[in-house]
Amino acid sequence: MARPDKAAAVAELADQFRSSNAAVLTEYRGLTVAQLKTLRRSLGENAQYAVVKNTLTKIAANEAGINTLDDLFAGPTAVAFITGDPVESAKGLRDFAKENPNLIIKGGVLDGKALSADEIKKLADLESREVLLAKLAGAMKGKQSQTASLFKALPSKFVRTAEALRAKQAEQGGAE
Repeated sequence: MARPDKAAAVAELADQFRSSNAAVLTEYRGLTVAQLKTLRRSLGENAQYAVVKNTLTKIAANEAGINTLDDLFAGPTAVAFITGDPVESAKGLRDFAKENPNLIIKGGVLDGKALSADEIKKLADLESREVLLAKLAGAMKGKQSQTASLFKALPSKFVRTAEALRAKQAEQGGAE
């Protein structure tokens, strides 16, 4: 029979897996408490970084329907549960890992899909959601401007052609 405190820890971790958009597993061996505090701040306000027990977290992940992370639960493990923009938190992890080589990104999960450490680094290289939406809006506005210019150009081209035709007919009529 499982102890009540362990059952409660598994239930809490399972809820965090279910409620987060992404989860990134890291190895934190060799980091000081001060460095972990800095890491938590660098992840942004939409992420929670927790040092976890491998066995309990593996059970919680399986209860939450995530069974692709089982191989990553080895050694000292901490999980970043991300509820907001995963790009911001991935950038925070990547940048912190550059400054502190003791932090190793093992892998993670994003919307139920397993991610390798390299895929998390690629995610960190993306621009934020707001920047991508702004670029999309700019591209759409550009296409609308091109369309408006095209519709405006057709009548003016017609008028110039009609005027040229009238001038040519007047010239031919005056030459006869």
